[in-house]
Amino acid sequence: MARKFFGTDGIRGRTNAGVMTAATAMKVGQAAGTYFQRGDHRHRVVIGKDTRLSGYMMESAMVAGFTSVGMDVVLLGPMPTPAVAMLTRSMRADLGVMISASHNPFEDNGIKLFGPDGYKLSDETELAIEALLGQELDLADATQVGRARRIEDARGRYIHAVKGSLPDNVRLDGLRIVLDCANGAAYHVTPSALWELGAEVIAIGVEPNGKNINLNVGSTHLDALKAKVRETRADIGIALDGDADRLIVVDEKCQTVDGDQIMALIGTQLHARGELRGGGVVATVMSNLGLERHLNAHKLHLERTAVGDRYVLERMKAGGFNVGGEQSGHMILTDHATTGDGTVAALQVLAAMVSSGKPASELLHCFDPVPQLLKNVRFAGGKPLEDKAVKQAIAEAEARLAGKGRLVIRPSGTEPLIRVMAEGDDAGEVEAVVDDICNAVRKAA
Repeated sequence: MARKFFGTDGIRGRTNAGVMTAATAMKVGQAAGTYFQRGDHRHRVVIGKDTRLSGYMMESAMVAGFTSVGMDVVLLGPMPTPAVAMLTRSMRADLGVMISASHNPFEDNGIKLFGPDGYKLSDETELAIEALLGQELDLADATQVGRARRIEDARGRYIHAVKGSLPDNVRLDGLRIVLDCANGAAYHVTPSALWELGAEVIAIGVEPNGKNINLNVGSTHLDALKAKVRETRADIGIALDGDADRLIVVDEKCQTVDGDQIMALIGTQLHARGELRGGGVVATVMSNLGLERHLNAHKLHLERTAVGDRYVLERMKAGGFNVGGEQSGHMILTDHATTGDGTVAALQVLAAMVSSGKPASELLHCFDPVPQLLKNVRFAGGKPLEDKAVKQAIAEAEARLAGKGRLVIRPSGTEPLIRVMAEGDDAGEVEAVVDDICNAVRKAA
């Protein structure tokens, strides 16, 4: 069955256009609510959202959908995605929903679903819910319509949980931290958690107005964070994205630290303590070859998956790994969370700074990245990757990089783009390889 609604990370799109409408949200509530009603107990769904303007509309529509099929709803208000996953499990809910488009601009929104175990749904479950979206579903009898209530202590529950990811004797006293919450879902909880642990917190991106989420702030826009780190002479800068499942760090010298370096630090530190499981780290095909070589030097291995944190998590669960993530900043630490959690990952970095006494620039420079280049080629239609000339260009590139680099070519899951990425020890050769393939794709498209 072809997917019409669900993409690589739930349902996402521009508000009031395409699939991202109130009508769709209500239908998703009815379909998911119908699918997850199993047994005779009173069924419950937990709903959180980020701070974008359309969150009110989408939240109300989903409440209508769930209650109309007999599910009770617990509303959390603005909360990070990992908080929704955590509270779904701790409240024994049948289903969790996060209304967010992550790092996208405020005009977009999305719907992410979590099962009762706090993990994102499998492809099979999403397809089953998609099938229900095209059907007329049975509504609850008037006497069985669901109720909705808002809980006021959701923030405190999440703060307590993330602080619990550190030993009781770990304090952040003496650390001056600039924290950028992207005017998003973590604007209240993450500053509070760091302050309660003793840090001096200088917070930016904590004044959401519905339209400024991810606007020149957050993990994809680091200039404001770097300027504030420089101005305040902070020890470190921490950037989250709109729903706080992603982390990018800026060290005291205002150098960017991506997810690969963070995974290298956390993975090797857990290994040194005998706490790393799976014999390595799970990342995607986009992670730098330098990470792989660094882990190999520590007698660890790097497991690669398709792009998307859900695929990373699936491999982690299958192989018993407890550290995984993406170069873009999704950090999945399954000892503490069932999905990416930027705050939990940040606390592991800060704890390492405290225990080592090293500055961020030294601690977080675990390896020298191999030169890597990614270019996108837009195409109007057809299948350019099946073109004979494109296949020839790819074969020639693979031969040039054999034994000294990597090539990753994939179509975008959300746009008519071909993504061409190469990496290797010779930056000039990497650029030449990428350009040759991109030119071939353009001619074919």
